[in-house]
Parts: sequence; C-alpha cells; structure tokens
Amino acid sequence: MGLIQSVVERTGIPTVSVTVLREITERVSPPRALFVDRPLGYPLDAANDRAAQRRVIVSALSLLGSEEERPFVKEYSDG
Repeated sequence: MGLIQSVVERTGIPTVSVTVLREITERVSPPRALFVDRPLGYPLDAANDRAAQRRVIVSALSLLGSEEERPFVKEYSDG
C-alpha cells in the first residue's frame, strides 16, 4: 500500500480513488477505488459536462460508506 491514500487512511480519514487504469489500481490496492471506463486523463468524463462529472463524484463518494472488505475496486455505471 504505497499510495498516499493508504497513509491518509491510517490516520482515520476515509478516502476513495477514481481511476481509469483498473489493472494498475488493483496492483497498488488502495482501500477504495472507483474504476471509470473513460479515456486516460478524463476520469470525471468530458470537460464541461458538469452533470456527468457530478455523477462520477457522487458515485465515488458513495463508496465511503461501503461495508465491502477493503481493498476493493468498484466499476462505475452511468445508469
């Protein structure tokens, strides 16, 4: 667990990552991550699409209350 996310988690602050590189994220094993199938550099969707970006962020934040065993990577779904 080399990510800064893991260091922050150890202080008691829950975190979540948004990633477009599932394989790399699974190797690093952050406590919680949301995989978004988007082009590299666009994890929150298209620039200036505030509604789409909000959906990704809300989905990521919803993982903070998850009871799933950590570490885990969840796949984002638009629907």
